[in-house]
Amino acid sequence: MSDPTETNGTAGAAEAAGTAETAGGPGGRRVRVVLVDDHRMFRTGVQAEIGQTAQTGVEVVGEAADVDQAVTVITATRPEVVLLDVHLPGGGGVEVLRRCAALMADAEQPVRFLALSVSDAAEDVIGVIRGGARGYVTKTITGSDLVGSIFRVQEGDAVFSPRLAGFVLDAFASTDAPPVDEDLDRLTQREREVLRLIARGYAYKEIAKQLFISVKTVESHVSAVLRKLQLSNRHELTRWATARRLV
Repeated sequence: MSDPTETNGTAGAAEAAGTAETAGGPGGRRVRVVLVDDHRMFRTGVQAEIGQTAQTGVEVVGEAADVDQAVTVITATRPEVVLLDVHLPGGGGVEVLRRCAALMADAEQPVRFLALSVSDAAEDVIGVIRGGARGYVTKTITGSDLVGSIFRVQEGDAVFSPRLAGFVLDAFASTDAPPVDEDLDRLTQREREVLRLIARGYAYKEIAKQLFISVKTVESHVSAVLRKLQLSNRHELTRWATARRLV
């Protein structure tokens, strides 16, 4: 979270940073946030970066590492903004959005979602926006810009990293569906989850623990992925996933 060029599609970095500065302190604006990411160390880093409420105005009221935890925590805490990773055990960020649709539609106290992901793949961006997220920024964003983006989403604005905004504009300006990766489309949602974890370097036992399935089931999914993609081993699979920015 250190790239000074990262900001949203409608305001410059200076404006976002200014928003962050005016948000904190007694009597300033406040926003309640839930962090959803399967990497504990990343959640800890974000908490340290933006969670000093007196300075930033951001109060982190909950954390979650997978889809089921996310839905439980979001339902219990009713935050104003959820920072949502795209790739999560249990179905991914899109599944969280699907299961929280009623909370997003609540006119009195809407829960709004801002995707925060390492992925800058068009299919990930478009998928979560179609699912109801109000914006999408990558994990290279600075702390001050992230705080500014959170407040803009709380207010109902749409917030995107500049390059990612183009994906959304192109997808929604066209009457045609966005391009489909035919190879990836052969895989089930669960197979995609296993694929991403394999590509990230997880061992079978770790994947089984992450997805709450058996090691044997993981092996079956890996075999199916290799067969469908016509690959020979996990090294080829990793290269395939990396080339498509699925990691």
